[in-house]
Amino acid sequence: MSTNPVSLTTIDLIARAIAEDLAGGEDVTSVSTVDATQRAVAHFVARKEGVIAGLDVARATLTFLGILEVELLVNDGDFVSAGTEILRASGLTRNLLLAERTALNFLGHLSGIATLTRTWVDAVDGFTTQIRDTRKTTPGLRELEKYAVRMGGGTNHRMSLSESALIKDNHIEAAGSVTEAFKRVRNSFPNIDIEIEVDTLQQLSEILEYQPDLVLLDNMTPVQCGQAFEIVAGRCKLEASGGISLENAKAYAASGVDYIAIGALSHSAPVLDIGLDLKAEI
Repeated sequence: MSTNPVSLTTIDLIARAIAEDLAGGEDVTSVSTVDATQRAVAHFVARKEGVIAGLDVARATLTFLGILEVELLVNDGDFVSAGTEILRASGLTRNLLLAERTALNFLGHLSGIATLTRTWVDAVDGFTTQIRDTRKTTPGLRELEKYAVRMGGGTNHRMSLSESALIKDNHIEAAGSVTEAFKRVRNSFPNIDIEIEVDTLQQLSEILEYQPDLVLLDNMTPVQCGQAFEIVAGRCKLEASGGISLENAKAYAASGVDYIAIGALSHSAPVLDIGLDLKAEI
């Protein structure tokens, strides 16, 4: 996956965000108070410590509005302390003010995800288990949010439904059984990776003969995950999901699972407080 989050989709998001701000009109406050030729320097500063993500998106937002003098002072993935200047931009004051909120919205949201991800990654430090995201992303922002997870040291699950198969309880109910659901997917798409969700160790034992690539252990305890690890004996990868907290993450990692799936990385990450300090050019 690309390490640069600025795709055509991202540019479209920026354009729509600016259009949403203006709503077909203009920035009446800036037009009234700021001379059209006035220039300024914008200092983007982290108000709280955390992991930065989204600098290229902020720069693309500024560039979209004609701000070409942009300096990135840290890198995405860096942990910064409160008070750290992370980006500096020079240009027309009106344009800087128009870009401000959209750029900060992206930076704060993505840095919040990266920061929360780093907290989870640190919680399982010393184990081979990886922290992984889910598709519980904000509609339209999946590419960026999953990028932010990577910047926090996490890893991505599938980006789309077409990338790989994940057979969950509703698919199993519709197909009639775990094994029937698995066979149907393998017959329809013989070359894709298949992950299947199981609720019990018995289901896990039943599905192993079909050679899944990955098994999701749904709402199992760390002890049950350890038993699953022994049953699998390296025949496929294991992912733990459900009922996992920062307090018990290490116990899950110690069970031997390959991944811990955390939907909260994208759907519940607090925004990292980042502000913009404007200085008029003399």
